[in-house]
Amino acid sequence: MTLPEWRVFADVDAMVEGLAEALGAEAEAAIAARGTFHLVLAGGSTPLALYRALAERNVGDARWHVWFGDERCLPADHAERNSAMVESAWLSESRIPPGNRRPIPAERGAPEAAALYAGWLAGIPDFDVVLLGIGEDGHTASLFPGHDWGTAADSPDVLAVHAAPKPPIERVSLSALRLSRSAKVWFMATGTGKRDALRRWARCEVLPVSAVQGRQETVAWLDAAAWPENT
Repeated sequence: MTLPEWRVFADVDAMVEGLAEALGAEAEAAIAARGTFHLVLAGGSTPLALYRALAERNVGDARWHVWFGDERCLPADHAERNSAMVESAWLSESRIPPGNRRPIPAERGAPEAAALYAGWLAGIPDFDVVLLGIGEDGHTASLFPGHDWGTAADSPDVLAVHAAPKPPIERVSLSALRLSRSAKVWFMATGTGKRDALRRWARCEVLPVSAVQGRQETVAWLDAAAWPENT
């Protein structure tokens, strides 16, 4: 198991500023090299601050392709959908065309949505950057302790998640195998509630977060409150 690079910032604002700058640089590099930038988005309160910062910077254009790491099986316009949150905070006012914004169709139920999304991903190159959160139990995307994380060599790109330990219990998630087919994987964590999970990760415990690693780099972006060495 390879531990991530830990990047610790004084507060959430500083972390978000650093993330926004780094993401813009990654997009420019990918577009210069290949003409496109493939980005996977996370849900949650910490990414929300980043998406608002990206909106303020007017980030993104027709060369960007946006995917989602996981989704809750709720109506498409439900406020607790990751895609609805990101649309409201950033994408709806961005220059990224609707056809390049690919939410998981989780309103169709976990099995069907997983199959559809896997079809959409077929032939898509490895992602440039994956953004992920970290749960207090060490979960990431909708890969939970005690569930299949999709780490086997023959795992599908997309998993139908049943009986999730937090509502809604039906979800859809990219597998650890597909997420790890990415140049860079960036985790985001803020607040003291994440310290225990981060401490366990730093001790090399087997957790969902430790199952996802970028080919070029894996980074944990943290504010000072989340950093375990503060305890």
